[in-house]
Order: sequence, then C-alpha cells, then structure tokens
Amino acid sequence: MIIGLIADDTRKTLMQNLCIAYKGILGKHELYSTGVTGRMIEEATNLRVHKFLAGSLGGEQQLAMMIEQNQIDMVIFLRNADKTLSYDVQFNYVIPLCDEYSIPLATNIATAEMLLKGMNNGDLEWRNLYRQ
Repeated sequence: MIIGLIADDTRKTLMQNLCIAYKGILGKHELYSTGVTGRMIEEATNLRVHKFLAGSLGGEQQLAMMIEQNQIDMVIFLRNADKTLSYDVQFNYVIPLCDEYSIPLATNIATAEMLLKGMNNGDLEWRNLYRQ
C-alpha cells in the first residue's frame, strides 16, 4: 500500500514517534511525505520515504495530485486543530480529496493507530481493487 504522511510543525515529533512504534508495519509499504516530515521520519526510523517539497512550498499539492490520480491508499495527517497556520488552507485541501476519492484518512494519533493496525490485518485490501 502507498501511505501519505503529513504533520504540522507541532505534530512532527508525534509523527516520528508513531513511525518508530509502527516501523514494522510501515516498512512493508511505500511511504510518501512532505519534505521536513519525511526527513525526520527517515532519521528516526531508517525507513525509506519518498519526499515531496516542504508542505509550505507545495508538498501538500504534490500529495493532493497523487490522491487525485488514485495513487495513495491511506493518509495520516497529524494536524494541530487548535492553531491556524498560514498554509493551513492548502493542507485542508487534502482532507476533502480523501473524502472524494475514498482514501482512508487519520487526522489524530488514535485514528492513525487504528488504520495502521487495520492495514496490517488486511482490512484495507479493498484499496488494491479500487486502485486497479
């Protein structure tokens, strides 16, 4: 499966910790991320991550394009709902796209863990059929 990983600045350490905890599962899949988040994940886990530009420089748009082309199977977007960032509107474009294209989306750690465990149990295999 192809997984998109995005984290607001205040959630990057949380994303690192999630990826460390689920390294065994994530290592079986293809990972895409915005630039800084991807670099931090690689440094913490030694997982291979395809890195887009930094989020504020267009990385979120690159991920959105993959969603629109049905090339992403799941998105984990750890965001700070309490703080409005200058590029938040651009990132929020990813959320409705996931809805439109039936891409499983986690916006918090609890849902991210459930999606990762479900994926590991084969609960997201329907994406393979949907992608064809």
